[in-house]
Amino acid sequence: RDKTRIQADDLLLCNLDGKVLSGDGKPSAESDLHAALYRLDASINCVLHTHTVASTVLSRRFPKGIELNGFEMQKALAGNVTHEASIRLPVVPNSQDMEELAEHVRSGWPMPWGFLVAGHGIYAVGDSIASCCRHLEAIEFLLACVLEESRWS
Repeated sequence: RDKTRIQADDLLLCNLDGKVLSGDGKPSAESDLHAALYRLDASINCVLHTHTVASTVLSRRFPKGIELNGFEMQKALAGNVTHEASIRLPVVPNSQDMEELAEHVRSGWPMPWGFLVAGHGIYAVGDSIASCCRHLEAIEFLLACVLEESRWS
């Protein structure tokens, strides 16, 4: 669902174990990973997940993580104040088993803005909807830049 068009009746209220408390429907298969993220770090108040070409391709090309440096947009990621820093965007192995996938995430924590799941997409996190959206947009932009640069080499 387009995150800018979500209405209250599009949402399911779930507890931290992923059990639906109110709303009609069934949560996605990945809702267990969302719940695991909320349990993992009390500062996380929002998790967004998208599938982009850049995140899918680059997470396969760089399964150990993607180094970002020299991009002004890095400053959109919490705690970064300069484009001159080198930061690492983690990539975790994909699994259809959400508990196994959650364990990959737990073993690589902290991941203050989010991470990529290999061959799958981006999980962005934040202490608010606004910060999570900012992290997601910045990660998508930075990955698009890295993908474009890779075409030159």
